[in-house]
Amino acid sequence: MADPRGTLRRFPVVATTSAEEAHDAVTRVYLPHALHADESLRMQLNAARQKRFTLGFLAYGAQAELRMPPTETTYHVNLTTSGRTFAERGDGTRAVTEAGASGVVLLPNQLNTVRWTADAEQLILKIPRTRLEAHLADLIGRSVEGPVDFDFGFSTSSPRGRSLLASVEFLARELDREGGIIATPLAREQLEAFVMTQFLLAVPNSYTDLLEGFVTRGRPTRLQAVLAYMETHADQPLTPGELARVGCMSVRALHATFQQELGVSPMAHLRRIRLDHVHADLLRGAEAQRISDVAMRWGFFHPSRFARQYQERFGELPSDTARRPG
Repeated sequence: MADPRGTLRRFPVVATTSAEEAHDAVTRVYLPHALHADESLRMQLNAARQKRFTLGFLAYGAQAELRMPPTETTYHVNLTTSGRTFAERGDGTRAVTEAGASGVVLLPNQLNTVRWTADAEQLILKIPRTRLEAHLADLIGRSVEGPVDFDFGFSTSSPRGRSLLASVEFLARELDREGGIIATPLAREQLEAFVMTQFLLAVPNSYTDLLEGFVTRGRPTRLQAVLAYMETHADQPLTPGELARVGCMSVRALHATFQQELGVSPMAHLRRIRLDHVHADLLRGAEAQRISDVAMRWGFFHPSRFARQYQERFGELPSDTARRPG
């Protein structure tokens, strides 16, 4: 492979002048598609798979067209950082992206066609539906009936759009930097969560009104402390009493605050966190281990109950996740 160019150079996937190799790499990392590109193709794909999403840099170095059928399972956020792209959705909606000014969201239930100028470059987020919709549900305190209907084209020059682009670029720089945030998993996961929140706030969608209520309402400082403690101690046998002490409140106040702010009990929210950890471990290749061992590591000791709760959260059995390629 030639020396990788562009962002995320520490995570090269392919650098090629072959349309077939370019097609295969993007299919493997992102999604199935049909590719038509000029003979001057000089494609570069770098991609870093994180806990919550995949972040990649893509450039074709030539005029190119990608026709992409619905994925059903993922959202793609295309942030144009150089050149322009011309996008069209299966329902006839069109959008043009400009460097540093706009992007598009590819929905899991829509056919999409994107044409690239020769100088176009993009940072692209691939976010699993289960991850994004669970994150949204946690923010608004209610279940999400997906897929979320995002506007096709969106601005990255608005205040929230700039925050989204800046957070993605910051994450990319940190992943590239020796000794950067990649060496601090907890901070990296928090930044990934921030990126997803900024995406949900920056791009108008079918839950924007509820999200605006979340922004206005905010969360009490005491609840923030409890949530942070849950994240960092999820593998320990936490109790409502212990969580109430962390938040400097009574157990009754703890339950009332969780119901008011998140719409669930403290232990139900803790179960979500633990299920997310199991899901992440299985995606990282924990199929080499017994699924029951992974489940017990995160506090699930009843196999049938665990399997039912896992399927309710992620729409598949743990064994299905473990068999899926990384």
